[in-house]
Amino acid sequence: MRSKIILAFVLILFLISRIYKIAEIPGSVYWDEASIGYNAFSIATDLKDEWGEKLPLHLRAFGEFKLPVYVYTVAVFVKAIGLNEYAVRLPAVLYSLGTLVIVYLLTKKITGKEWVAILASFILSLSPWFFIFSRTGYEATSGLFFFLLGTYLFLFLDKNKYFLLGATLSFILSIYSYNSFRIIIPIWLILLFIYRYREFTKSRKYVVVGALSITVFLLSLVPIYRLYKYDSGGARFAQVEISSKLDFVKNYFSHFDPKFLFFEGDTNPRSQIPGHGQLYFFELPLLLLGLAAIFKSKNVLYFLPLAALLIAPIPAALTKESPHALRALLAAPSFAMISAFGVMFLRDNFKKFSMVILFITIVAYYSSYELYAIDFLTKYSAKTAPDWQYQYKEIFADQKSGVVTDEYGQPYIFALYYLKYPPERFRQEVKLNPVSEWGFSKAASFNSFEFE
Repeated sequence: MRSKIILAFVLILFLISRIYKIAEIPGSVYWDEASIGYNAFSIATDLKDEWGEKLPLHLRAFGEFKLPVYVYTVAVFVKAIGLNEYAVRLPAVLYSLGTLVIVYLLTKKITGKEWVAILASFILSLSPWFFIFSRTGYEATSGLFFFLLGTYLFLFLDKNKYFLLGATLSFILSIYSYNSFRIIIPIWLILLFIYRYREFTKSRKYVVVGALSITVFLLSLVPIYRLYKYDSGGARFAQVEISSKLDFVKNYFSHFDPKFLFFEGDTNPRSQIPGHGQLYFFELPLLLLGLAAIFKSKNVLYFLPLAALLIAPIPAALTKESPHALRALLAAPSFAMISAFGVMFLRDNFKKFSMVILFITIVAYYSSYELYAIDFLTKYSAKTAPDWQYQYKEIFADQKSGVVTDEYGQPYIFALYYLKYPPERFRQEVKLNPVSEWGFSKAASFNSFEFE
């Protein structure tokens, strides 16, 4: 009972820290948030996206084809509370809250120790890697949640064979949430199959549900195939993909560079507070001890977070922008679980000081997080206003017509978002420029606006 109260306390603290000033910091939505919000608004209005496609599985947006899960979730919030920053960002908070719960459940399944499971959830709730993504409108949060949920359900097949179908549906929702998981999940499914290989081949109880799961999964890939084969879904990837295998190796290992992990972090200010690493520096010895705990254990499940960590950078390594914290978001819960294993390793080997070790760990994490959060609340918005395209918020607060430059990218979507422009009118009035080198389409004009 006491452990459940502690977990509830961790989750409540997480919610408070993510909801506090969520519409004010960052001070404006960036173009993907504006696009998600307006497409959700459009769907909530007449079940069509901004370009008039009815309930699409791939939303054309700027021409890069956004995925549906997060957009449709936002549509529910838009229907309830209107088009605003709360509707766009609250789903990320809730998906991230769900991720904390699944990390707790996964860690408990692996270690059998409730305190380690709570600690892993606590560490993730304070992680600099996870912080900004879990309070802004990033689609990756839904992809991460469904990926971990699918993994958790898969581990309980021995309890109920139909968990296989549930895991399959969760993985499908993940690949329709964020593109990184379209690369990660096929690799992950191979590893999970190897883990259950003996059970699958010896037991006939999985034949029917296994065939159904495979069929459903393969059918879910048909729209993806059609997008890349017959539409221009791969246009943007063609612009950002690497040019050689050597680039992939360099990009992959850049995600484990100490400078990235502990000192400078992601150079994109929308992904990290400038001057902060993706992890706290004091976590390094805990991670090393966590690895020792993994290799010392006779339980193969201990390798699960390590396997996830090793797979996490692959999608980012395939693109020119590396290291990339968002595309490698799976690393955040992986690091949190391994750090919790490190604390467990310390306590198991120094039992006389077990309570002191736990106390020091909690104080170290919370005090480091407090400094990080203060920096976020007092400095972040002012430092990063151009990165969050705050200028468009100022422009469209007053301007209802005229010429607007695209200096900060895609001004038309900010006009639609901030003016809550009727989708049907926009579809009738819009004129497009040619598709850009990034695979993006740009609106040249609509109503009394022109974009240059």
